[in-house]
Amino acid sequence: MDIQSQKDFLVKLSTTKMPFGKYKDRYLIDLPEHYIVWYRNKGFPKGLIGKQLQTVYELKVNGLEYLVRNIRRL
Repeated sequence: MDIQSQKDFLVKLSTTKMPFGKYKDRYLIDLPEHYIVWYRNKGFPKGLIGKQLQTVYELKVNGLEYLVRNIRRL
């Protein structure tokens, strides 16, 4: 993935909302950490939503979710 693709992915991630489940319509980056960890243990869904949730997991584990929130504010 080149730099522009990574940037586009993060911009899209900043505005994507959970499409299903208990937290439907909540921004992915704002999902509770325990919910993301549950997906990590259960297995992320296939496709783009799975890649986005996996990225959210990595951001939250490393305390970097503020980066995506800042992108959304722009």
